[in-house]
Amino acid sequence: MMRIGTRGSKLATTQSGHVRDALIAGGVQAELKIITTAGDVNMSPVERIGVGVFTQALRDALERGECDIAVHSFKDLPTAPDERFRLVVPQREDNREALIARDGLTLDTLPAGARVGTSAPRRVSQLRALRPDLEIVPLRGNIDTRMGRVTDGELDAVVLAYAGLNRVGLGERATQVFASEQLYPAPAQGALAIECRADDADAVAAITALADAQATTCALAERTVLASLEAGCTAPVAAWATVDEDAHIDLRAGVFALDGSRRLVERAQGTDPQALGQQLAQRLLDAGAAEVMSDAK
Repeated sequence: MMRIGTRGSKLATTQSGHVRDALIAGGVQAELKIITTAGDVNMSPVERIGVGVFTQALRDALERGECDIAVHSFKDLPTAPDERFRLVVPQREDNREALIARDGLTLDTLPAGARVGTSAPRRVSQLRALRPDLEIVPLRGNIDTRMGRVTDGELDAVVLAYAGLNRVGLGERATQVFASEQLYPAPAQGALAIECRADDADAVAAITALADAQATTCALAERTVLASLEAGCTAPVAAWATVDEDAHIDLRAGVFALDGSRRLVERAQGTDPQALGQQLAQRLLDAGAAEVMSDAK
């Protein structure tokens, strides 16, 4: 029986449940094991309590043998590789951002001074550029808690990853799904990372069967941008890639000033995801990305 370590939130158990079901469909018996992480008990902004806050407890449990497999939202993992583990990326969900607003409103139709909830610097900076009149309010909690602040009238809208809404069957609650060119998504947004101990041959074989080549390539290109910029998962850095049938990668990335005053965006094509990510990151650095990210801090 493969024990799948997961956070206890509805989203985490749902996406881990999809992995469990896929393993079972492939002939591997599997069950979920709930692991409490620091991010589940500390409701401070993620950028304050640290990169990896949602993933370190799962990795620790994996290393201690308390579970055989761990499932993460890939965008939450630190960018540095960890040789203790084998990591695969299964088929990816929609990577776009979604607005959940009262009365069916969109970003354009929200009234002046509307209160919009999000804590991600990448979202904050882009929202301020698009609608400088909005009041951006810090936001933590699970999907239901965040959307509940709109339902109870405390906020006019919240911005969430569309992938999470889809995974828990709430995609129809989105009043607007942003084109990636309008609101750039986080590197590897919508992608899961499935890990096991590198020396566990049975688990390695089990998760390797779930790997998706296209999702792996895109996530690697996007996260290489993040790693090459030496930016963490809470930095105002965005990236998304697509791959065509000939394995040509189209990668776009951006860095944004927290006050919405500056944005640096670059785009490139190629066939090597890591080389492409490094190339795009260097272009951003040459254009002043370090200064923009420093201002955000």
